[in-house]
Amino acid sequence: MTQFTRSAPPPPPLHPNGVGLCLAMDASKPSLYRSRPWPGLPVSSESLGSLNSVNCMEQLLVQCANAIESNDATLAQQILWVLNNIAPPDGDSNQRLTSAFLRALIARASKTGSCKMLTAVAARADADLALHVHRFSVIDLASFIDLTPWHRFGYTAANAAIAEAVEGVPAIHIVDLTTTHCMQMPTLIDLLANRPEGPPLIRLTVPSLTTTAPPPPMLDMSYDELGSRLVNFARSRNVAMEFMVIPSDPSDAFDSLIEQLRVQRLVSEDEVVIVNCQMLLHYIPEETVGAIATTMSVNSPTLSLRKMFLEALRGLEPTLVTVVDEDADFTESDLVGRLRSAFNYLWIPYDTVDTFLPRGSERRRWYEAGVRWKIENVIAQEGLQRVERVEPKGRWAQRMRAAGFRSAGFTEEAAAEVKSMLDEHAAGWGLKKEEEELVLTWKGHNVVFAAAWVPC
Repeated sequence: MTQFTRSAPPPPPLHPNGVGLCLAMDASKPSLYRSRPWPGLPVSSESLGSLNSVNCMEQLLVQCANAIESNDATLAQQILWVLNNIAPPDGDSNQRLTSAFLRALIARASKTGSCKMLTAVAARADADLALHVHRFSVIDLASFIDLTPWHRFGYTAANAAIAEAVEGVPAIHIVDLTTTHCMQMPTLIDLLANRPEGPPLIRLTVPSLTTTAPPPPMLDMSYDELGSRLVNFARSRNVAMEFMVIPSDPSDAFDSLIEQLRVQRLVSEDEVVIVNCQMLLHYIPEETVGAIATTMSVNSPTLSLRKMFLEALRGLEPTLVTVVDEDADFTESDLVGRLRSAFNYLWIPYDTVDTFLPRGSERRRWYEAGVRWKIENVIAQEGLQRVERVEPKGRWAQRMRAAGFRSAGFTEEAAAEVKSMLDEHAAGWGLKKEEEELVLTWKGHNVVFAAAWVPC
């Protein structure tokens, strides 16, 4: 990101539409940015400190987004200058969060061309704006995921529900819809290998994304090689396992995957089908994506690919569907509404990282690069390229019920397993039960939900 040094002259006076900016929140406190500093005078760190509250940084980002959307390049440049000074990319958690959103706004201005004056800034920042997302080995990814309960929470809750649902069943077909490349499966295989009645035959099917750019984390090997390793691991636990990859994509509601599963269901009626959805369903486009009808050659403006997918799942007569996802809402069409929602959720990964990764560590850079990827997709992209379309748990529950599922809930034993796992992590993590769903919290704020569903 282009950095504006404090020794440089300040920008032109604030545009009338932006007078006060977030500073109007407390009119009793004088502030440097209500009027222009003396020409050529550098801004002091004490003056900038008055802007360094998280509420003020959010307001500045909102003002910047409005300026970019209204093509007010002068105001946008002024706010960018302020934000660059108060939110260094290596600062505290709130500053790094703000810096990531600033980076995303610059990327948006570059992509949309809405502020012609900012394209030069974006062009100079191209090398820095390119997110360098790390590719993990299997061992490194497993270790990386174990650092935080962000994914482990869903693994633990889903595994407990799956183990209970397949008790005594000799053959299981698991459809694993996940962003973390089957990292949940070794623990589930271990769990099933130790059943009193003996392990079942496991058939594992996963989609290989064909058009959607895969979200972080990235893996440094093919799914064929990954599958071979999983089969060998299962064999070492005396579990017979088959692994199948089906090229398919959330952009068309996993159409080819569903079709293949229908065929398999006809020839393997004796096996139990488990669908394990771990933070991948929100990549299926929802109703606000205007390009769906054209892409799918359907004339209905109300087409819902999420509805189609869940109804297709229901038609497979699965024994259990687990749904784990982030409890937030990134679906607003309005940029400012989406920015506010994302800003008030994505502070959590920046706040938690201090509890498990030291400053300057390589793994911390990998972790925060993944968060920045999400922020940039939410803010800078539109249409089918904006794939981070998270919905809150209540909306997913409505979708599941409408598709013909009912909540199965979690047993006390499952909740106890999750609590035991959380004991391995920082004290700020917590667990609560809302209706029949389990919710992972950080300092009391909802983070990730887990739900178990069965056909009505």
